Amino acid sequence: MRDLDMSVCLAGMTMKNPVVVASGTFGFGREYSEFYDLSELGGICAKGLTLHGREGNPGPRIAETPMGILNSVGLQNPGVDAFIAHELPFLRQYDTKVIANISGNSPEEYGVMCEKLAGAGVDMIEVNISCPNVKAGGLAYGTRPELAAEVTEVAKVHSGPVPVMVKLSPNVTDITEIARAVESAGADALSLINTLRGMRIDIDSRRPILKMNTGGLSGPAVLPVAVRMVWEVSNAVKIPVLGMGGVSKGEDAAQMMLAGAAAVAVGTACFADPFAPLKVRDGLEAIALRQGLSAVSQLTGGVKPW
Repeated sequence: MRDLDMSVCLAGMTMKNPVVVASGTFGFGREYSEFYDLSELGGICAKGLTLHGREGNPGPRIAETPMGILNSVGLQNPGVDAFIAHELPFLRQYDTKVIANISGNSPEEYGVMCEKLAGAGVDMIEVNISCPNVKAGGLAYGTRPELAAEVTEVAKVHSGPVPVMVKLSPNVTDITEIARAVESAGADALSLINTLRGMRIDIDSRRPILKMNTGGLSGPAVLPVAVRMVWEVSNAVKIPVLGMGGVSKGEDAAQMMLAGAAAVAVGTACFADPFAPLKVRDGLEAIALRQGLSAVSQLTGGVKPW
């Protein structure tokens, strides 16, 4: 069999393969480690962290859809200090990159978390800007370029040598506008897409199925939207992109990379099949070999628009 280089580089961080598990779908890896060696993964994006622990939203907070799930978990997590003390040492047992995902209510909170996590030695920080900005009347940072840029600048100042990747919301009119703003503010990479806002209603009770009424849609249903946005953003910025949204097999990952992604994240598929990230990796390898490539990274940006 022909040798194939499966390694990729994301903002200076070299991964053994391009498959990362998406934040919020893999916890802190403990449960999945019972199925396989986590060193098989290119990287692990840990469950989203806030400065202080959160209980999350009341249930029901997960609802199935025909091609995915809706969730309104509400960032349930133990807080950044507990992660550093108890979860990061566990993840460091494995030969894989550790990406910490953070959400804050103010730029100052993002700064404090970046400083703590950089000091603890994570490989990358993913800044989630799709959460409420209390100081701006509840508006999400990810929907206004100037707010997204402000958070990015603060994160960069406090992250030291650790690269900062900003996670973009698809719930905007023009995602490239936000992408350019955070690139200009110093972001090292971008990840997209976060969930699409959705809703389901129980027709008999006439109540929304989720207690919070609406939630984030993820899974195979969002793949075409995600591929389109990855393509648009990759053509709008020069920094690398981590593509996510509906990836459940090698062909999906190949689409993401052809659209411009340097690496891909597998999320919702992990709930149905714990081995999904490894199957995506193996499927991607098979595609690259079939196409006669010497490195899987040669897929990135290879789309040929009409």
